[in-house]
Amino acid sequence: MSDSLALAADQLRELDRDRYAASLVIPAQYRAAVQSVFAFSAEIAAIRERVSEPVPGEIRLQWWVDAIEGEGHGAIASNPVADALFRTLERHELPSGPLLRLLAARRFDLYHDPMPDIGQFEGYAGETVSVLYQYAAMILAGGPVDQAADAAGHLGVAQALAGHVRAFGYNASRGQLFLPLALFAAHGVREADIYAGKDSEGLRAALAQAGELAQGHADKAAHAVAELDGSIKPAFASLALVRADIRALARQANQPFTARPAPSAFGRLWSVIWWALRNAR
Repeated sequence: MSDSLALAADQLRELDRDRYAASLVIPAQYRAAVQSVFAFSAEIAAIRERVSEPVPGEIRLQWWVDAIEGEGHGAIASNPVADALFRTLERHELPSGPLLRLLAARRFDLYHDPMPDIGQFEGYAGETVSVLYQYAAMILAGGPVDQAADAAGHLGVAQALAGHVRAFGYNASRGQLFLPLALFAAHGVREADIYAGKDSEGLRAALAQAGELAQGHADKAAHAVAELDGSIKPAFASLALVRADIRALARQANQPFTARPAPSAFGRLWSVIWWALRNAR
């Protein structure tokens, strides 16, 4: 493994332990490539936490756009995540267009406009999360794999929904709403109530509905994964963690603004391994 691929794996482990755990069941010959894609995503998602206002975030996103489009920024090799990513794109002949769409979608993270509705959310999840599993499937398959589209699409939406229900209180404290505002409005919850940390039966019902939507997408993802060739299934090992998150959120529904305790790293890894033993064959 090249130094940049190893450093990208280290960065993934630091920024996104869940996807790092999921990557460990990828066959060894493909693991570093998948980790480089996951590390890129983690690096982009972390921009929101590293900047205090949109402009610096926009500049960082533009750096990546220019790098992918081959315009300027010749020091790409000095950025191990970028170097690892471009090595992977070249070696596995992966398209760069979806990465540009991911970067465009991540601009939403930098601002305080609420996510309008479920359709917009599903589009955002598709561009920022589902695409990762589509890439992973392509790496394992050695080329385009259209039959993995449903699995990737539903898994991405399920993971994004579960993740944002989990992070609801934290995001609300920052004046951000990633879950669909229309979902809350349907239960009589105003945007201002969310940012004020105002608990209510309507708010809990809206979060419960988001959890149910996540469960529905997770079920569809599981059905789609079951139809795939066994060699591709490891790309979707994150499904084990999504299911665990959905179960945990149901148990914590009476504390919508309370920070969730970090799950056990060993438990997460065991969930992924057990899922792979049962499914990836």
